[in-house]
Amino acid sequence: MNIKEVEKKLGLEFDNKGVLITALTHSSYANQFKDVKYNERLEFLGDSVLQLCITEYLFNNYKNKSEGELTKIRALIVCENSLFEVAKRLSLGSFIRMSKGEELTGGRDRTSIQSDCLEAIIAAIYIDKGLEVAKDFIIEYFKDTIDKAIKQEIILDFKTRLQEILQRNGEVSINYQLVKYEGPPHRRKFFTQVLIDNKLMGQGTGYSKKEGEQNAAREALEKLGEIKCEKNII
Repeated sequence: MNIKEVEKKLGLEFDNKGVLITALTHSSYANQFKDVKYNERLEFLGDSVLQLCITEYLFNNYKNKSEGELTKIRALIVCENSLFEVAKRLSLGSFIRMSKGEELTGGRDRTSIQSDCLEAIIAAIYIDKGLEVAKDFIIEYFKDTIDKAIKQEIILDFKTRLQEILQRNGEVSINYQLVKYEGPPHRRKFFTQVLIDNKLMGQGTGYSKKEGEQNAAREALEKLGEIKCEKNII
């Protein structure tokens, strides 16, 4: 692992290189060596720093949003998939210290490992550089995610919206079915369809069953003319 290359990717030079190395160390690597620290404790801290900075940013910049709306938006931003996308942009998978066994089973591409590592790095920045630098880093790398979440906010729960529209005039049968899934366990894609009174009305994909169902419901809403046609958000 080349620390200077990592720092170049992050756009920061650490005074305490050790905290950055710990942030990049997976538990599988530490299990092979005595007294090697790994990143789970930093991950715990980084999650709180991320939550705080995103919460403050939303609070200050979207004064017209209610507490409930802000909570939903934040949930879209501070989630494993969003963290994974940022981690990919930073190429974190190539820098993480892990065991050979973990690497051979796809650890470098695993969503959970990369997202956890990013949280640990946020904690390392907070420890080494302070809250303001950590906040600047978070807003810089999550700005696209924030903008995307704001645009999605009014149609977050497509399943609920579909149910409300269809059942205005009485009960309607709405069933979601998993058609298939593909891809490795750490990045599995689910293909889902929604049947309304046994008629196929929508299909969707996602990196979780829930996400696939939401996108299937969205397609159904598009066919019903309730929302404009948009691509699946995965």
